Amino acid sequence: MEDALVDVLSRKTGYRVVVTTCVLGGLLLVTGALACAQETEVVNQGSPIATGWKKHSIPTEAPPMTAVAADFTGDGKQDIITNCDRKTRLFVAPDWKELLLAEDPDHDFLHSEVMDVDQDGDVDYLATRYSPGLIVWFECPDSPLTETWPIHLVDDQVNGIHGLLVGDVDGDDKPDLLATSALPEGRFPESLAWFQVPENPRLAKRWDRYVFADRDAPGLSHYLGLGDVNGDGRADAASAAKTGNWFAWWEAPADPRKVWSKHEIAGNQVGATNIHPVEVNGDGRVDFMASRGHGQGVVWFEAPDWQPHEMSDTVAGAHCLTIADLDQDGDMDAATCAGAWRSVEDWQAVWFENDGRGNFTTHVIGRNQTGYDIRASDMDGDNDLDLLVAGMESNNVVWFENPLR
Repeated sequence: MEDALVDVLSRKTGYRVVVTTCVLGGLLLVTGALACAQETEVVNQGSPIATGWKKHSIPTEAPPMTAVAADFTGDGKQDIITNCDRKTRLFVAPDWKELLLAEDPDHDFLHSEVMDVDQDGDVDYLATRYSPGLIVWFECPDSPLTETWPIHLVDDQVNGIHGLLVGDVDGDDKPDLLATSALPEGRFPESLAWFQVPENPRLAKRWDRYVFADRDAPGLSHYLGLGDVNGDGRADAASAAKTGNWFAWWEAPADPRKVWSKHEIAGNQVGATNIHPVEVNGDGRVDFMASRGHGQGVVWFEAPDWQPHEMSDTVAGAHCLTIADLDQDGDMDAATCAGAWRSVEDWQAVWFENDGRGNFTTHVIGRNQTGYDIRASDMDGDNDLDLLVAGMESNNVVWFENPLR
């Protein structure tokens, strides 16, 4: 049976496939893991391109900063919403027909997320402006292709928003929202905050705001991560500082509405941007994966002492970072688009293959591509995770098709 499975997967993906089996609870489990590509293509005498990752492009009029994917139309296909040139657009799968949702001079959105805000069974869109700080949500109507999407305020008091994240902060099994308030001026300078969805978000003037890192995140905080770092059953948060050059996590108290305790993970991290709590090496402890998007390198920090391990010290300008099991082998991998604010020779989309013990292999899946935003999402419905990229400098929205299926 194993030989037959190897043959089928290898012919389908073009990769050498490693198949492992184990018995758990009387069931025979068969898992396939992509090994290193056997066929490679050398481009511009750089690193070899991993075969099989097909690039799909969605045309845009201006450099996009952010793009998200979800089934907004309810037809079972992943659509895309992006913002560029102060226009918010829905691209409808599979033909990517464009629908203008809003055009507003105040909608210079830098980050976005998706959430069923009003719990009506469809997916809504959330977006942020950097400064002056603004968070809004677009309500997905019953007929999203023909009706107007109402726009509601979440908050206009946090300032310098350079990170937006959906997650369950207070443990009530309902999604909340986190944001940075990174600038040194404003009502909540150099802080981090989370927002609880009101009982009736369509009528609420603002969402309930809780500043959990009160003036405790200096150095232009970038992005956010969320997860139970210390095993106490509560969701903790992490962030990075572009000019402060640090990575840190904040320990949630029993009442998450109060101020959280800050713990530094590492200093002297020039251009730190992204950090995510994730179990990396199979020892059961929560580690961190991170990138220095305004500097160089992608790194993971091993719990409990946060020993650094460079996943790549050559990838430069990795401003975006996503964590996912891209090869479906049971451990967590990562992906980024490198080369932000660098010459085109540095532009490349890469994924980092984890061997389950925290050793990573870097696979280049495309060149001439930058990414201010990257997401792992099953774009084609084949039950593996593809990569959606908003390419600010390459002036495109693309998705890379995972060759696993």
